[in-house]
Amino acid sequence: MIGRLNHVAIVVPDLDTAATLYRDTLGAKVSAPAALPDHGVTTVFVDLDNTRIELLHPLGGDSPIGQFLERHPDGGMHHVCYEVDDILAARDQLKAQGARVLDSGEPRTGAHGKPVLFLHPKDFCGTLVELEQV
Repeated sequence: MIGRLNHVAIVVPDLDTAATLYRDTLGAKVSAPAALPDHGVTTVFVDLDNTRIELLHPLGGDSPIGQFLERHPDGGMHHVCYEVDDILAARDQLKAQGARVLDSGEPRTGAHGKPVLFLHPKDFCGTLVELEQV
């Protein structure tokens, strides 16, 4: 069902500092920041040969990423994103197997303009999982 690893998301307390670290210290290609108000985050993508790193920072006072930073002030890994061919078929199969889809269970538009869903971390070894239709 799942395809390749699309990205690993890391919450950061300072987006500019994190982007500079990946660009200048590690020599990676780093995107410009993009605000995603529907998700309450600002993102920067770090492109690697085999995947991407998504740097996340809160956007607005009620951002779930802000809550993450309250618990983890230095930031940390937030989720992994796997690609799927058909997000509705993947959702239905996972739900039939007992997995919990977060929020309404309906796909939302993600950072790449494609449908995404999140799966409960308690169902996946303590890891928040994002599925993105490709």
